[in-house]
Order: sequence, then C-alpha cells, then structure tokens
Amino acid sequence: MNDLPFVLPAAVISVFLSCDMAEPSDPGHPMTTTNGNGVQPIPVNPDTERPQVVIVGAGFAGVNAARRLERHAKRGELDILLVSPADHLNYQALMPEVAAGITDPRHIAVSLHRMLRRTRVVIGAAEAVDVDERALTLARSDGTRLVIRFDLLLLCPGAVTRTFDVPGIERTLGVKSLLQAVNVRDHVLGQLALAEEVPAERRERCTFVVVGGGYAGTEFAAQMQLVTRRVAPRYRGLTAHDPTWVLVEQAPRLAPQLPPRLSTKALKALRSRGVDVRLGVGVTEVTPHDVVLSTGERIPTRTVVWTTGIQPSPLIATLGLRTTHGRLRVDPQLRVLDADGVFAFGDAAAVPDLLHPEQLCAQTAQHAVRQGRHAADNALRALRDLPPTEYRHHDLGFVADLGGWKAVADPLGIPLSGLVAKVVTKAYHLYALPTFTNRLRVLSDWILGTLTPNQDVRLALVHDDDTAEVAPTSPPLVVPARSAPSPTPLRG
Repeated sequence: MNDLPFVLPAAVISVFLSCDMAEPSDPGHPMTTTNGNGVQPIPVNPDTERPQVVIVGAGFAGVNAARRLERHAKRGELDILLVSPADHLNYQALMPEVAAGITDPRHIAVSLHRMLRRTRVVIGAAEAVDVDERALTLARSDGTRLVIRFDLLLLCPGAVTRTFDVPGIERTLGVKSLLQAVNVRDHVLGQLALAEEVPAERRERCTFVVVGGGYAGTEFAAQMQLVTRRVAPRYRGLTAHDPTWVLVEQAPRLAPQLPPRLSTKALKALRSRGVDVRLGVGVTEVTPHDVVLSTGERIPTRTVVWTTGIQPSPLIATLGLRTTHGRLRVDPQLRVLDADGVFAFGDAAAVPDLLHPEQLCAQTAQHAVRQGRHAADNALRALRDLPPTEYRHHDLGFVADLGGWKAVADPLGIPLSGLVAKVVTKAYHLYALPTFTNRLRVLSDWILGTLTPNQDVRLALVHDDDTAEVAPTSPPLVVPARSAPSPTPLRG
C-alpha cells in the first residue's frame, strides 16, 4: 500500500504538535508487594495526611485527569494515585492498523510511568468500592488484594465489548486489546494457510465475518480486506478474489455515528472493494462452521469478529449506585449522584449533554479526554472549597480510516473524503497520541510501510485452538511430484 502522498503531509503537520517528553513518575510512598497468603488486603496509603485523589482507569479519561491534576495542583497539595490493570494506555483508534500489521503494537501503547511525572501508578483491577468508608479494593495478578483509601475518587474504568445472548458467541474474536488485535491477524493468516492445505474447506476458511458496523468494525473490515487481498496469491491455489469479507450491521446504515453523507461514502468505498455489507441484519447464532443471520441465511465461515459497540465496565454494576443504561448517573458537574466525593466520567458515566437537552454525551474518546480534564478541575475546586463547573463540549467531528487511499472525516462539521480526509485522519491520530515518542514511532511505521514491503507473518503469540490445524476434517492437499526441479517465482 503506497501511503506516501498522505504520510508526508501528515508528517509536516505533526511538526506543529506539542511534544511531551515526560520524566519518570514519582514513586511516592513505598508499597508492600505481597501478603503471603493473598487473603488479607494490604493498605497502600494509610499514613499520609495529604488529600488522596484516586483515579480508577487508565484510558483517555483517566490519563487526562491525572495529567491535568499534575499540571494544576500545587506541589504537596495532594497525592495522585492511578489504578490500572496495565502499565500503559492503549490508543484504541489505531487498533485496526495493528491488526493489519501497519502499526507496531508497542507504538500505540503509551507508558504510564514515563508519561506521568507526579502520579503513583498502582497496577491492579478495581473490584470493589466502599463509598462510606472511602476505600477502594483492587486485585493483582498474583492473587493479593490492595486497599487504597481516598478523599476524592475519580471513576473512569472504561468499557468492554458489548455482547448479546447469542449462542456460540464465545467462538468469536475481538479487537479491543493489543493482544486481541495481534491474535486476529494471526488467525486470519492461519485460515489462508489452512485453505491452501485443505481445499475442501476453502470456502469456510476464506470467508471472514465482522459483526458490528460502527467505527471499529468498519475500519477493521476495510483494513483487513486489503491485507487478505494482498496476501492470498502467495498461497498455492488462492487468488486475490478468494478471501470474502462480510460486514453485518443491525442499524440501517454503516457507521451511524457519521453524518449520513459520509456514512454513504464509506459504504460505497467498502462495496467497491468487494466487501459484502449487510445492513439491518443481526446475528442469531455462531457455530464452528458458519454464522446464522437474523434473515435465516447461513454463511459458511471459521472466523467471526465481534465489534458490536461497548458497554460500561462490570465494576459499575457492583457499586449499588443509580445507573442509566448501565452507566453511572452523574450531574453536569460530573459528580456521582448519592455518592459524596465521587466523580465519574468517560464511557462508564451517563453524562448529560447540556448542548443537546434530554441526551447523554456519546461514548467517544473526544468526550473522554475533555471529561477527564474537567473532572480533574472540579476535583481541585472541591479540595479548595470552590464551586464546581458544568461540563460542556462542542463536537469537533469524527474521522474514519478505510485503508489504502480511502477515508472519511468531518472536522468542525466539514465533510471530507478521499485523500484530503486521509491526511486529516493521519494528522489527527498523530495529534491525539499523548506523547511525542509514540507519535514519532507511529509516523515511522507509516513511512516504513510506504517504502518497504509489508511483513505479513504470523507471530503465534496466542494459541489458535483450531482442531483443523491438528486433524483436518477432509483429506489434505496432495502435491504431485515433479519430474524435474523448476524455478519458483518470488512474490513480494
């Protein structure tokens, strides 16, 4: 894929972006690392007299809240603790590029310890909150439990992939984490290899179904269709037209978050490449050999990728607080109702949209970033006995990368498509990445991908439990013996 015409303009634009060369974070107070039997919880911060501001979640919302507190809190005014299961922030918007092999997974993983100067990062999964006792319990991978006391709690645990009561959904793949994205890529390449070895299963192996036509599903299907079209001819007996991609969306149009005009352009772009887009259709069952649509049609496939939106973190349901569609109810100041000293924002909070009465703010990175900063400001105002302010945000538009030369975008409400939209999309991602180091590495991936051949290989980081790799259900391909050696063409 020749991306040079839009990579270079994006590189020029990136020169003007802010550069965050962060120093290592302050280690803060020492923390006990084990409790022997892993049953008794360990107190993390029992002795300090400074106000403790604890942030749960290290997505866009949590990280921006921590950075805002670091910038605006006086030295020694408070302690900031960030609780996260991982030591990095995933830049979710580029996950389809990771799956397609365009971007290195590490380059969109932003180190929390490097980025946050004054914040203590505590690795663990939050599992319980005692609002009355002002205590947070989290579990670590080694089985120990930690208890963190707080004066103010900022809840932004994010969201998980939304699932439904569909038989066989456990057989589907996801693309929400880095490991999932790499695993999907390995799985897809593995199916092409098996299609070469077992011709009787070629149709199933070469058909890939993506459920969910929002941003994630649309971008993933667009990027991966280009990958399989490029790679398939390298396998014996396969052509660029053998891989078939089917995108299933329950809504009447693709990427409903986009304006109708851009949604139509995205639909035309995918269909022009041969992606089979099914609108107004759902999935009722997933079996080992096919997927059943709500129309009754069965599509033979061994690969179903589930990207049907998001739902709040399971932590929210354990709090016993009021929710709306599973999201914590908050006031316009981002304060959780009936929970003094607790703020909530991001994907897990039902934040009122004051610019659109009777509506909630969308669960987007754009809102998460700004809500995180606003919650941090209101937390500081609470500690300083100042009145909080209401959250308002004007939509800045959306971008969607469709792979190759294609993209759609509406920055500040201006509809764009094609090469111009591609440049805007690339420049936006460089701007949105939190650190200069990650921006530079991602930009280098784009440039190297333009100047050098793609590395379409399986990393096998996750075992693909596909019994056909061990014992095919049909006879293997028999390669006839050759009477004399003949040259084999090299493929790039």
